[in-house]
Amino acid sequence: MKNWTDLSLERSPDYQGCFGCGSDNPFGLKLAFKWDGQMARADFTPEKNYQGWPGLVHGGILACLLDEGMSYAALFAHGLCVTARMQISLKRPAMVGEPLVISSSVKRKTRKLVETSASVTLKDGTLVAVATGTHFVVKTNTDKPLEQESGRNWGQSA
Repeated sequence: MKNWTDLSLERSPDYQGCFGCGSDNPFGLKLAFKWDGQMARADFTPEKNYQGWPGLVHGGILACLLDEGMSYAALFAHGLCVTARMQISLKRPAMVGEPLVISSSVKRKTRKLVETSASVTLKDGTLVAVATGTHFVVKTNTDKPLEQESGRNWGQSA
């Protein structure tokens, strides 16, 4: 983690290429998280290009949804972070075309780390996957808390 403090994580035009939330990535998920002060939330309906076994969403895509959700919870609540560790548990298959909900929140914060949890569910609340994560804080929200930008997709251009 020593060299992570040298990373530049400022928003730039290149940020729109993010696989999880970038609007300019033709292969990306284009997730748009909203923050209610406690939880980050996004909706996603996987298309066929995100499948593993025929008709099933690839487990790596589910992992990406969870990672992105936890990263947004850490971002909104504490500042710019990078994922240091995550643990995932897949509970049931997700089908291509089946609308999913990603929800995440912060469980604990220290000066340098943010611990988060996330879930992917069906619209009716059926659990698909859960995760916990630890994120290394690169830059805290000292100037303007991101909570003030509730409902804004941080990955989108201002």
